Amino acid sequence: MSTPNPVDLAMEDPGTQASQGASGHPINSSLLQNIPVTISVEVGRAVLKISDLLRLSQGSVVELGRIAGEPLDLLVNDTVVAQGEVVLVNDRYGIRLTRVITASERLKNV
Repeated sequence: MSTPNPVDLAMEDPGTQASQGASGHPINSSLLQNIPVTISVEVGRAVLKISDLLRLSQGSVVELGRIAGEPLDLLVNDTVVAQGEVVLVNDRYGIRLTRVITASERLKNV
């Protein structure tokens, strides 16, 4: 049986105070909660040849491979963890989560 990833444990059960790490030593989840992560929202992606990239200028439009109205991806450290839709919160953009990707689903995509 494989040892669960402590980060996955902390994300799925935030009330857990201590988890077993790979070495068998307890990990205090409150320490994990203070580690900064980068969160980003991906609207879509495009693949361009360098020659096409060099022709881009102000006003150019790059078509993304996502259909309008399709859920956006919420990434944590470049890993998709949820999907949602854009909302406006006090004149700032936000994302309303419509689907959270489970740890087992994330492992299938590795």
